[in-house]
Amino acid sequence: MIRCGILLLACAAGALAQTSEWKLTWHDEFDQAQLDRSKWEYVVGGRGFGNRELEYYTGRAQNLYLENGMLTIQALKEDYRGAGGVKRGFTSARIQTKGKFAQAYGKFEARIKVPYGQGIWPAFWMMGDVAAGWPENGEIDIMENIGREPSMVHGTVHGPGYSGAHGIGAPFSLPAGERFCDDFHVFAVEWEPQAIRWYVDGKQYHEVTPASLPAGAKWVYDHPFYILLNLAVGGEWPGYPDATSQFPQTMVVDYVRVYGR
Repeated sequence: MIRCGILLLACAAGALAQTSEWKLTWHDEFDQAQLDRSKWEYVVGGRGFGNRELEYYTGRAQNLYLENGMLTIQALKEDYRGAGGVKRGFTSARIQTKGKFAQAYGKFEARIKVPYGQGIWPAFWMMGDVAAGWPENGEIDIMENIGREPSMVHGTVHGPGYSGAHGIGAPFSLPAGERFCDDFHVFAVEWEPQAIRWYVDGKQYHEVTPASLPAGAKWVYDHPFYILLNLAVGGEWPGYPDATSQFPQTMVVDYVRVYGR
């Protein structure tokens, strides 16, 4: 949560603020007409991304657009042929700050309204910005939601010896009857050299330290990470769309903000 403090810039709900504890280092409020290419790049492709996803990620305005100070990623059900003749039955978008911004340690947060539906998989996450491949580079999933769990999100880390289905994570659930697709929520991690903590709307629900890892596993959270936002369709974890899944599906992001101590 944005807290008011000594270095207060603004204190209204959702307003951009700095405090005596946190100093803003990077942000995107999505208040321009188009995606800021000095901050983000599109990830384009449709070969499943190691998860057997069904979508083709494009750089088209149909799949990602800015409107009313919000970023919208839209998943569509459509036949699409991409580079190399890859054919998919869905399109969506995935963006990242790789090569443009990365940071080690701090607070990373975004205010997001997720979609709902079987086989729908929105995510706000980070990857280690080093030459080593996955999972040796490390992955921090700040927020993942799978459509069949409308009241639950997950926070997870993946590294060497604890990746994929063996990632170290925990869920956060809303009170009975509430769904993440019905309103915006702030998803965040606070990352220090020996600890990563997860929050939803300012409430901590998970922490990982070197002691949390399997015996002999390496702590790989000591270098800069870059940010990703995407909306996947299908995959081994969320499963696949069925007759109840409706399209288009939209993931709406109000802002992404990064702070240092």
